Amino acid sequence: MEKETYKKENDGEVYAIECKGITKVFGSVVANDNIDLSVKYGEILALLGENGSGKTTLMNMLSGIYHPDSGSISISGKPAAINSPSDAIALGIGMIHQHFKLVEAFSAVDNIIAGTPGKLKKRSVIRSEIAAISQKLGLDVDPDKKIYNMSVSEKQTVEILKVLYRGAKILILDEPTAVLTPQETEKLFDMLRRMRDDGCAIIIITHKLNEVLAISDRVTVLRKGQSAATVLTAESDEKKLTELMVGKKVDLSIERPEPVSPEPLLNVYHLSVDKPDGSLALDDITFDIYSGEILGVAGVAGSGQKELCETIAGLNGIRSGAVLYKKENIIGKSAREIIDLGISMSFVPEDRLGMGLVASMGMTGNMMLKSYGKSKGPFVDKAPAKELSEKLIKKLDIKTPSAETPVRMLSGGNVQKVLLGREIESAPNLLITAYPVRGLDINSAYTVYDLLNEQKKKGVAVLFIGEDLDVLLELADKIMVLCHGKITGIVDARKVTKEQIGLMMTGSSAEEVLGNG
Repeated sequence: MEKETYKKENDGEVYAIECKGITKVFGSVVANDNIDLSVKYGEILALLGENGSGKTTLMNMLSGIYHPDSGSISISGKPAAINSPSDAIALGIGMIHQHFKLVEAFSAVDNIIAGTPGKLKKRSVIRSEIAAISQKLGLDVDPDKKIYNMSVSEKQTVEILKVLYRGAKILILDEPTAVLTPQETEKLFDMLRRMRDDGCAIIIITHKLNEVLAISDRVTVLRKGQSAATVLTAESDEKKLTELMVGKKVDLSIERPEPVSPEPLLNVYHLSVDKPDGSLALDDITFDIYSGEILGVAGVAGSGQKELCETIAGLNGIRSGAVLYKKENIIGKSAREIIDLGISMSFVPEDRLGMGLVASMGMTGNMMLKSYGKSKGPFVDKAPAKELSEKLIKKLDIKTPSAETPVRMLSGGNVQKVLLGREIESAPNLLITAYPVRGLDINSAYTVYDLLNEQKKKGVAVLFIGEDLDVLLELADKIMVLCHGKITGIVDARKVTKEQIGLMMTGSSAEEVLGNG
């Protein structure tokens, strides 16, 4: 019945969401400038834009976190005031954030009903209601399973069930495939298509253009806080969408120069590292990295990537094994000693300000953190750090009022550029870079790929931990696949497919996937 109602509203051009002239200003920054956006029931709309284009601000207004300074929002053809997240939920709007809002110690069903009148119902009634939604849309989740025992895709399913249980017919998904395998991504897309066919209106924010083309019906592009265009997906391609986002043509090819005279730089032997709970984060892994080579690392979230980075950088102890840098065992050395040897790490965590940057300091101060320990005497010369900051602002197109502006005032993508730029400019011999393009727009991401290839040509060894398998296949020389802390394969990136990498990410060995030949 609901589905037919939505269809009739569509025929009369009544949109699920219609935004007109939305403007939002923060001090002197105009985040949204007279933006128009609409999505129909029974439609998937992709929202694209560079970092700082206003996507997050606009979605935060639809989910009740911010309120527009001017303009109007209509839901199902009726003017709506969304002053809080509870207002958004009451209007049938549910947002699935990139970083899940789940209580790890709770079961799926307890997370789904938390904060709703449902928690007062009988357990059998709750289960039947959740089962009805799941069966209708082909969702599969164990209601009694604890969140901490779930895979990333299972957690995402719980998040979707949570907003559907609250009555959402309008869903906003922020970077929903960032940490999914190709197989999990396709499963999610099948789920979203069923939800669309059931009459839901869906907005998906993603930087992966191939996914935009695969899942959406229309695409709205924001540029510099304004509406650049809304186009039919069927009439678009990656180049057209990129030009709309950036405002100019962008070369979407990734260079992969061949390593020149590669020499073993880092040798990891039978390395095992514990998690805080005593279980193994890394389980007897052995691999090598060569100079002038990019070794890509693929794996679902929590497969040991973080612990691998931290161990090489001197931030973790080990259970057993050895890490040799230029034939010298670096286990037991301090992080400062390892930096002085020529090893640099750029790790982009969920909280970008949680690894190596001080939020209250500007770029200049954060540049100085890398060299502070080498200063002689009681005084520190800020001039070189300020000069480096100005250089990086131009080179990486970092959007900041000045080099002294606290980095907490910058967008996440620009904070990321500060972090990566500082590590590259330290001229390392080995660069550990984890999720360097996480959340970056396509133009910024390709700038990062070019920077990494520049390092490669200089003979720098690069350990590249990434989430986008298409990029890993184009950029890396070899790909090491991790699953539950074990290496399931180290393969030639030129001779393997995305689907094969995906199978190894879920536990199949390279021998099983590729055969003995």
